[in-house]
Amino acid sequence: MPRTVTTVAGLRAALAERRGARRIGMVPTMGALHQGHLALVDEARTRSDTVVVSIFVNPAQFAPHEDFDAYPRTLEADLEKLGSRADLVFAPTVREMYPAGHATTLSVAGPSAGLETDFRPHFFNGVATVVAKLLIAASPDIAVFGEKDYQQLLVVKRLVRDLALPVEIIGAPSLGEADGLALSSRNAYLSAEERKIAGELNIILKAAIAQARTSGDLRAAEASAIEALWAAGFSPVDYVAIRDAETLDHVATLDHPARILAAAKIGKTRLIDNMAV
Repeated sequence: MPRTVTTVAGLRAALAERRGARRIGMVPTMGALHQGHLALVDEARTRSDTVVVSIFVNPAQFAPHEDFDAYPRTLEADLEKLGSRADLVFAPTVREMYPAGHATTLSVAGPSAGLETDFRPHFFNGVATVVAKLLIAASPDIAVFGEKDYQQLLVVKRLVRDLALPVEIIGAPSLGEADGLALSSRNAYLSAEERKIAGELNIILKAAIAQARTSGDLRAAEASAIEALWAAGFSPVDYVAIRDAETLDHVATLDHPARILAAAKIGKTRLIDNMAV
């Protein structure tokens, strides 16, 4: 199993031994690791000599009514899953990341506008703050994030560019289950019946892509997908949107690379997914 450290000082000391000609890769996670996370770790390994995985359930990105307390915390199982894939795990406490008197929050505009922000206005400030703290603490050469959280990936890239942090952000493709449902730690919340419904998300988004390509009417394709999600049993459907793949700006045509993004709930579980259009 990888070595575990719980303090920023311990992390820096452990990585100091490995710097020099060696490249350091980082994979920030909230734990409850699944095959999608492990694929990110494997991607980091192909690009670096030392791999550090952070495991931290970040309270700053949860609203009071969200699932912070219920979010799965499975550190021992996570370490077992990582095995020799990672060299180091950084598993800080909340007090370590947000000491008494902590008063700084980062706000990233640009790609954070709309979509998730319309429904979780607190979210990206919390993400930006913790990601910046993790990157500053570890000072990796690269950091790998999954494309499943596509808006988050673009926010992190914007953050790194704007703050001139010396780290390359790598986006790794999403992995899906047998029926195409994107792997997520929150999938564990789904009942058997809800899990059947969840598998429709992937199918409906693919149908929307086909409609958008065939008709060229992106708004109609979005509306059809929203209607289909409601009919399948998702409630509510927060959004289905076709956006510019680099900026998440609104687009009217498919002249440039685009992405379809969606968020919807089944019971108490909110799922997100996206695909290239």
